[in-house]
Amino acid sequence: MQDSTPIAVGIDVGGTKTHLRAEAGGNPGPGQSAVDDHMRMSVADHVRMSRGWRPHDPVSAAAWLAALIDEALPQGARPAAVAVGGHACETPRQCEEIRSALHTLLGVPCLVVGDAELLVPAAGLDKGVGLVAGTGSVAVGRLPGGDTVQVGGWGAVLGDEGGSAGLVREAARALWAAHDRGDPPDALAARLIAAFDVSEVPALGAALESATRPSAEWGRHAPSVFAAAEDGSTLARRVIAEGGRALASLVVRLAGRGVPVDDVVVAGSTVLVQPALYEAFTGALAEALPSARPRPLRVPPVEGAVALARSLR
Repeated sequence: MQDSTPIAVGIDVGGTKTHLRAEAGGNPGPGQSAVDDHMRMSVADHVRMSRGWRPHDPVSAAAWLAALIDEALPQGARPAAVAVGGHACETPRQCEEIRSALHTLLGVPCLVVGDAELLVPAAGLDKGVGLVAGTGSVAVGRLPGGDTVQVGGWGAVLGDEGGSAGLVREAARALWAAHDRGDPPDALAARLIAAFDVSEVPALGAALESATRPSAEWGRHAPSVFAAAEDGSTLARRVIAEGGRALASLVVRLAGRGVPVDDVVVAGSTVLVQPALYEAFTGALAEALPSARPRPLRVPPVEGAVALARSLR
């Protein structure tokens, strides 16, 4: 297969899971004969945990990716091009260092970008904004000259507003403020007290601070915030509304820096699963940037990585 039909490998390295997809055929590179898109053939579709992914150590990250490719592809198959969207790949320099190390290992064209950069090509677009709101939140786009601009993505302690961990943090802050005002506990208090297995609102502080992995450990309690809103909690509804506005503000920041924002491709395990958050986001976006069109991503982001890999050949 490899001698006659080059294999394009796309990898989406998420904060929790990694998805590798490899395809042969389709979108030929320069000098290759045309191949209809329907002739693309799946070579591998592999999902594993992202344990061991260390994007701030380029050599380690490249070795991890190379081992994943070797694990996922059929015996004897080698990639002709590899594109990676990596969680916590936060700067062009960091991405280039991983790309260079991976190219050294594989000897084929490689591209490494932040995972949010997979959304626009996954949606079949040439330009636009990719917005992710899962455990964390980040938005990315490109200037007309091609330079990447990323905003958000600062982690659960300092940012990630509108992501699941940020929503839980802000819900706790809202409860503490209500407690200080002397307000009686509402449904949000009951839900978070139960979720964190503590006895009262003041104890939530120690529960949050004891987390060794705040993003994951806080974020898994986000469903309690949405359940409290359904129970009628004004505080929970306010937290969700503010989270939606925070996500819209990421797009506004990109627009302010000159990024085209006509199309905003939205993905993430929080914003696309929770209608209240998505509606808060789209409402705030329509108010701030009426010309921006939100587009929920309906295919796995790894499709964007495969598209980028095919463009390298």
